[in-house]
Amino acid sequence: MNSTTKKNKEFAPVYSGMLADYVTAIAWSPQGQTLAATSAAGEVVLWQDGNLTTLQTGDGQSVDCVAFSPDGKFLAVGGQDGRVKIWREQELIITLENTPAWVDKLAWSHAGNQLAFSLGRKVQVWDADQGEVVVTLNFADSSALGIDWRCDGKYLAIGGNKGVKIWHAQNWDEEPYILDMPTVSVAMAWSPDGKFLASGNMDRSVSVLEWDNPDPWVMRGFPGKIRQLAWSEPKTQLGAPILASSSVEGIVVWEKLADENLGWEARVLANHVGIVNAIAFAPNSFLLASAAADGWLCLWNQAKEVSQILTGVKDGFSTLAWHPQGKLIAAGGDQGELMIWSKVLRGQGFGRT
Repeated sequence: MNSTTKKNKEFAPVYSGMLADYVTAIAWSPQGQTLAATSAAGEVVLWQDGNLTTLQTGDGQSVDCVAFSPDGKFLAVGGQDGRVKIWREQELIITLENTPAWVDKLAWSHAGNQLAFSLGRKVQVWDADQGEVVVTLNFADSSALGIDWRCDGKYLAIGGNKGVKIWHAQNWDEEPYILDMPTVSVAMAWSPDGKFLASGNMDRSVSVLEWDNPDPWVMRGFPGKIRQLAWSEPKTQLGAPILASSSVEGIVVWEKLADENLGWEARVLANHVGIVNAIAFAPNSFLLASAAADGWLCLWNQAKEVSQILTGVKDGFSTLAWHPQGKLIAAGGDQGELMIWSKVLRGQGFGRT
């Protein structure tokens, strides 16, 4: 396993702080001026220009998910207490009470200020402009384990036991399209162009649905359940983005082949010696980041080889997030570490395609 590289360091640390407990989630504002972070102690903090501002102190109940609205005006969090809290410019404007449900998934529409969040076997959609919940969707087969909007905001996908259900956001009463499978969808994500929907499954498989083709591809052979999925924004010469999937300590990168019958070609990225907890492609790049329980944050150039390994946490990394322009990368640690690295500006840019 490689713990060092001989190449120039392309990212350098610019901030290191501490929360009271495990960092559960982090998210950059769309403009990239603010990083929000939450912890298992219940904290909600904002990082701006090197300074940390506390929106909520810890009360011992975990806050598990955080997201900015696409216009950057609203920040939403959800967690163990069943509350969805929404801030506007650091002012708490509404608290949606949902006890005893545990809110561990939420996502803003990419096309408007509609927030979808999990409530056990149901998902509600709250509209910021109307100030109210506009629909309650019944997933029925299990708790909602994944929520993701298509890039145009027209479809909302919810994953869990027996697959993925996809609702038409302009007609909530219409029966959802069902990507049926005999297992549990653990992780799920639309591609940035909205053409593909991937599902990482409990039975050690990955399903990929092409939206205009009802026959999904299924890829198997992983060592464990699929924990994370990530799509690249740029596309290969064949016109499809790259899909990365993580299982245990391994990462598999998938590129679509010209032959539809062959589907997707895999390559394995092996360097981690602990469970991979987060993966993400840098914006407009094939540069892939992976954060793991081994305390390494690996940067994979062109999603092929390790070009740098970032460290600095006592135990493992729990989460990561790219700045919207790719010039910063943030990560959280198991002991509450919040770290940010900046791209080193010299010569040719890093991760260009």
